[in-house]
Amino acid sequence: MGTHLRKLYPVVTALLLTVGNSLPGHAQSSLDEMMEALREAEPAEATRLSRDIEREWARAGSTSLDMLLRRGREALEEEQIDIAIEHFTAVTDHAPEFAEGWHARATAFYMKGLYGPALDDLQRALILNPDNYNAIFGLGVMLQEFGDYERARDAFDQVLDLHPNHENANTAREQLKSRGIGREL
Repeated sequence: MGTHLRKLYPVVTALLLTVGNSLPGHAQSSLDEMMEALREAEPAEATRLSRDIEREWARAGSTSLDMLLRRGREALEEEQIDIAIEHFTAVTDHAPEFAEGWHARATAFYMKGLYGPALDDLQRALILNPDNYNAIFGLGVMLQEFGDYERARDAFDQVLDLHPNHENANTAREQLKSRGIGREL
């Protein structure tokens, strides 16, 4: 009997992956439509759309993971960085395919001054969700702090390609231009 179960394991796994991957198809389609609309939106509409997009990105797929993410964010707001890292680590451990868990933990690592782990988590978040303009912005901020102004500018430009009304990216881009980075002659 044990041999039969071992033979079924790959089939069951494939089935679960197929079903699991097919379920968010509508949500992904809707998210793609919102991202496209965000590129063309006026500022007020962009604010609403970005809030809706970020809400979708923050859905881990289970109540317990959503709660851990929320608690981690609350800990960040209260500047309890170590507690936030613990919550976000639990999220990434239990849902390694959930991009926002990695992005949130990258933010916590950054706030603690742990730039290496923050960069690693940003990379993982962006592999899973290359459209996460907030993660790209975070990368740009870090590159700017490291003095890599050209690549910081590229990151901010990428944010603005995805979300032209991203105020922080616009401000950062203008600050770099005032330093002569990316200014056209």
